[in-house]
Amino acid sequence: MFSIGSAAASKDSTAAGSKPNVLILLFDDMRFDTFSYRGGPVPTPNIDSLAQEGTRFDNAITSTGLCSPSRAALFTGRWGHKTGLDDNVHLYHSRLSELALSEGGLLRRAANSGYNVSYVGKWHLGAQGPSLRGANFIWGHDKDAERHARPFVPRTTKASIDRYYRGELDGNNEKHEYYRTLAGTFESTEAGIEVAKGQQMLRAAARDGQPFFGIVSFEQPHPPYRVPEPYASMFDPQQVELPGNHGIERVNKPMSQDDIVWPWHDVGHMTETDWRKTRAFYYGAIAMIDHAVGELIKTAKEEGLYEDLHIVLLGDQGSMLGEHNLYDKGPYAYDELMRMPLIVRSPGIAPRTISRLVSMLDVAPTLSEIMSLPADGEVDGRSLLPLMERGDKADGKRPDIALYAYEWYNGGWFGIRAIRTPTMKFVWNPGDDTDELYDLENDPLEINNLIGEKSYRKKLLQLIGHMESELVRIKDPAIETFHHHMKIYKK
Repeated sequence: MFSIGSAAASKDSTAAGSKPNVLILLFDDMRFDTFSYRGGPVPTPNIDSLAQEGTRFDNAITSTGLCSPSRAALFTGRWGHKTGLDDNVHLYHSRLSELALSEGGLLRRAANSGYNVSYVGKWHLGAQGPSLRGANFIWGHDKDAERHARPFVPRTTKASIDRYYRGELDGNNEKHEYYRTLAGTFESTEAGIEVAKGQQMLRAAARDGQPFFGIVSFEQPHPPYRVPEPYASMFDPQQVELPGNHGIERVNKPMSQDDIVWPWHDVGHMTETDWRKTRAFYYGAIAMIDHAVGELIKTAKEEGLYEDLHIVLLGDQGSMLGEHNLYDKGPYAYDELMRMPLIVRSPGIAPRTISRLVSMLDVAPTLSEIMSLPADGEVDGRSLLPLMERGDKADGKRPDIALYAYEWYNGGWFGIRAIRTPTMKFVWNPGDDTDELYDLENDPLEINNLIGEKSYRKKLLQLIGHMESELVRIKDPAIETFHHHMKIYKK
């Protein structure tokens, strides 16, 4: 089995009866800014190695800062208004229990094309979803779950928050809804089990002889941040650096950012020490994840798979660690949530760094081209292979923009759309009376909402034009309301 170095090579290899092997390493709520290859505070030698061997997309934007919608976009290349998946599934208040089976996405397309499709870990798009799409679902919570069952209700989380307000703590004097030292070792954690199952998957692929498409989807570093030693003590909470937007009062912001949409969003009990511990445990989780990546790469090398293996490493979205006094994720478009890490290692393509804005929607078209998969309908993303092969210049005069949306959060509607350029961001909040405009050059922490500043009117109108073009292109049903709401800025 051999691998490819370009889209043309992909087509030639398929015609010759050989297909490239592909591995996705997917992480849950993993920020873009923590790794050492990005100058972050956590030594991540294994992830750094992938970045050095592959294409770094340093300005990748998720589709939605919420697990299920971003994952649906990842595997289908389509926005939620087309797939029907625009909210979390199977959680308190959620309207949805699964991604429609008619949306087979990359898994079904690969399985129908002769790939051995294997899945390990979190799916979060409905019970039994990978196996119903033709995958050999080796391990994960969704594997044997009942379809359309009652949702998870966070009663224990609510009880924990109530205890914290009473001054009580959990075991080890910790707030386990935010940070927790796990008993045991890495191998006994969920991430450790996912690594072991992923290694099993790789060893089976090496023996199988079929072209291989595998996904290892980690539930780390999703909050609450929970790690065993040595990761729990790896970073001194008193030494972590807090950003300039940490814990600040939100001024001239949408009221929806104050909503307690999940019990642990109620952070009034959090002290600075609590926030520092939360951040330190998050950093420990990133270090643990880097170890996990190293273990999987080591196995791929031992099994003779690595040299010709295409690897995509990404997070489904970021997460808030106290910036703007927010925790986890919610209906907003701050960079800490909106940006995601994305590395694509493709044998035969020289390593490079891409500064152009790219989207979660682009991953499916890219892998479709690499794997020569048949189309399954219209996609909203574009293949990233030209950027991988030729660098930023491949985009020519294409506008350097990315669209982001936040339609629902667990049954609550927000309808947010955001458009980002390298220097500016506009956020339309149709369920609120306040939109947002940020000058990312002069205010990268997005503290000052400039939506009413007359000196920024020209830039605002340019961003509105970009958003309008994108909404029209993707056939967004919100376009009529958008036109109506934008009249106030065009007077």
